[in-house]
Amino acid sequence: MSLYWPFGTRQGGMRSRLIFALDLSSVPETIKLVECLRGEVGMFKVGKQLFLHAGPQVVHMIRDAGGEVFLDLKFHDIPRTVAKAAVEATRMGVRMFDVHASGSLEMMQRTVSEVTKVCRSEGLRRPKVLAVTVLTSLNRDDLKRVGVVSGVENQVVRLARLAKEASMNGVVASPQEIAPIRKECGRGFLIVTPGVRLRGATWEDQKRVMTPEAAIRAGADYLVIGQPIRDAEDPVAAARDIVAAMERGLTSPDRRTRPDAEQL
Repeated sequence: MSLYWPFGTRQGGMRSRLIFALDLSSVPETIKLVECLRGEVGMFKVGKQLFLHAGPQVVHMIRDAGGEVFLDLKFHDIPRTVAKAAVEATRMGVRMFDVHASGSLEMMQRTVSEVTKVCRSEGLRRPKVLAVTVLTSLNRDDLKRVGVVSGVENQVVRLARLAKEASMNGVVASPQEIAPIRKECGRGFLIVTPGVRLRGATWEDQKRVMTPEAAIRAGADYLVIGQPIRDAEDPVAAARDIVAAMERGLTSPDRRTRPDAEQL
């Protein structure tokens, strides 16, 4: 498992490693959740739904309310277009954002270069730039239908290696591929993990999932969780329960437990 502390987690402990997914289309509900959860989670994920509903100002509202933002727009276009979008994300002050690794080595390299350049020239805080590997809604059969025949794990590792070559800070990947990514890319390479569900919860679109405890034990740096917190009667209590599960994963006496030991 990952034994180093990812950026920004020493003071906040395991709470800092929990990213709450704001998959909403309501600004009042968004701000309400940010205000009650800002002391319980490390970041708030803003995805396409909320960003298209509320626009860039929602990022500023979250930051003004004391929250950090993971901008999850998964940029995927020609290198110049993605690099320019990355610059604007950086100027918004987000803590992390992502692009699709399948967009090419050149696309990722140019993104890293442009982000570094604008941070130096404008005195901006540098965000962590992540590469999305294979979406957690996809399995081997789904990949075959689009021409990827090497299997999910091989494709994820291939894209993770490409991201590291491009000097990306890390990847977004399902918990089931954490171990091979860590083996291939090392401990200093961030792994942000969606596809995390509580035991007995519905999977929705997810196909490659684990419990929070198992994902942390496998070596994830950050977990992205939305529905179990968002739909809870008490979101704060739900977030605290998840953090407690994450802590159990980190302090488990059997750190050699196979990553798939607690898949749902």
